[in-house]
This record gives sequence, structure tokens and C-alpha cells, in this order.
Amino acid sequence: METKANYVLIGAFTLIVSLGLLAFGLWAAKYSSDRSWQQYQVIFTEAVTGLSTGSPVQYNGISVGSVARLTLAPDDPRKVIATIQVGSTTPVKVDTSARLAITSVTGPTIIQLSGGSPDAPALTSVDEREIPVIQTAPSALQSISDTAGRLVERLDTLLSEENVARISAALNNVSDVSDALANDNEGVKAVLIGVRDAARQMDQTLATTNGTLQRLDRNVVRELPSVMARLESTMTRIDSAAGNADALLGENRAAINSFANDGLAQLGPTLTELRGLIRDMRQISDRLEANPKRYLLGRDVPKEFEPE
Repeated sequence: METKANYVLIGAFTLIVSLGLLAFGLWAAKYSSDRSWQQYQVIFTEAVTGLSTGSPVQYNGISVGSVARLTLAPDDPRKVIATIQVGSTTPVKVDTSARLAITSVTGPTIIQLSGGSPDAPALTSVDEREIPVIQTAPSALQSISDTAGRLVERLDTLLSEENVARISAALNNVSDVSDALANDNEGVKAVLIGVRDAARQMDQTLATTNGTLQRLDRNVVRELPSVMARLESTMTRIDSAAGNADALLGENRAAINSFANDGLAQLGPTLTELRGLIRDMRQISDRLEANPKRYLLGRDVPKEFEPE
């Protein structure tokens, strides 16, 4: 009985040790896996059609991981939360952005990471949540879709019933003008002939003007040296006259100062007396013109007797 009991204990011990080693191996493998991969979340506000679990994750065109899980946001079903796992050594920075991309025309949809300046800190050092969140950027398909939506709205506004009616009216007016021109061939021909004659006259006028300008240019070029010589001689004389005037002012500065101080002070009374003299002479002239004899003889001239 003791021999059988020992076998049972040895077997149980061996089984327990084996299970422990297996559990330790699994934990070590999981720990190693966790150490070699880093998880991030990418929150999209657009449809992720074609993206699925296991879809590749690229960083500037290089495969760095895959999509681990796709779920809808519990508080907003319009958002899609994609949990990705990338290599722990992948330099995901705070300014790294994620967007949906297509590898080819018929290829699968992937998540493309881009950006990340060298001086920016790592996202894991700033975002202390259990799974850091990478900011998203609109995909090319989303940008095309938004642009197409705006174009459709503008086209709806442009092609409203009122604008369509205006365009139809403008086309009708153009048609009426075209019909009128077609019916008035002689008038159209006359207008065209007049335009042709005006263009011919304009060409002649331009040719004449061009010839005149050319002759004027030649005359100006021919006369320019003599004109410049005369101008230089005139400037020399002006400089000489300015020098003489400066010397004259320097020699007579005392007399000029005396005239400015004394002569100008006496000029006012002299002008007053001259004004009075002119007034008296005007009065004498008026009296002479009115009755010169009385003014000269001092009495009225006797009137001649005229018999009745």
C-alpha cells in the first residue's frame, strides 16, 4: 500500500510541476509579446469600409503592425474605434496622424500613419492612458466625398428654377439677335465693311504715327549733343552769376542791413505822403477839367450879353 501511495504522490507532484512550468511558459510568452508590441487606438469619424481585423498598419509606407480590434464607440455610434498594435520600437510621436488609405485600386483598406517630427515627444510619454490615442486626419476618399458634396450643393443652388429661367431667357434673346442678324444681311455686311475700313484707316494712322515718331527720335538724337552743350554752358553761367550775386551780397551786406533797418522804417510814412499827394493832384485835375477858367482866374467868367 505504501508503494502505491508514493507513486500517487510522485505522479501528482510531477503533474503539478508540469502545469506550473506550462503556465510560466505561457506567461513568459505573453510578457514577451506585450513587451514587443504597443497598442494604440485610432478613432475614425467616417465609414471604415474595407477595414477589418488583421488589416495592415503602415508608417510612411512601411508595414509596422496590424489592426487588432474594430468596435463602435459606445457613446457615439458614428465613430469607429480601431485598436492597432505596432512594434514597440515604432516612433509614434504626439504629432503622428492616422488616416485610411488604399494600397491600390483593388487593394485592401489599411491604416496609414504619417508625420512625427524629430523633436516631438513620444505619444506614450504624454498620453498616460492604458491605450494611447493617435489623432486622425481625413482620408483622400473622405476629402473627395466632402468636395463632391459641396459641389453638388453649389450646383443645386446654381441650377435653381430661377436661374434656369434666366438662362432660358438669355438664350432666347441670343436667338432673337441671331435671327435679326440673319434677316438683315445687308446691314451686317455694311457694318463689317465699316469695321474693315476703320481697321484699314487705323493701320494707316498707326503707320504714319510710327514714321513721325521715328523721325522725331532721329531728330532728337541728332540735336541732343548740341542741346546738352548749350545746357551745360547755361548751367555754367548760372553758377557764375550765383557766385557773383553771393559776392555782391557779401560786399554790400552792411548797406543792405542799414536799408532794412532804417530805410524800410521810413518807407511807410513816405508812402502815406505820396498817397496824399496823389489824392490832391487828382482833385486839382478834376477841378481843371470841370471849370478851368474859374480855377485859373479865381472867378466865374462873365457871360456874354445876348439880346432878346
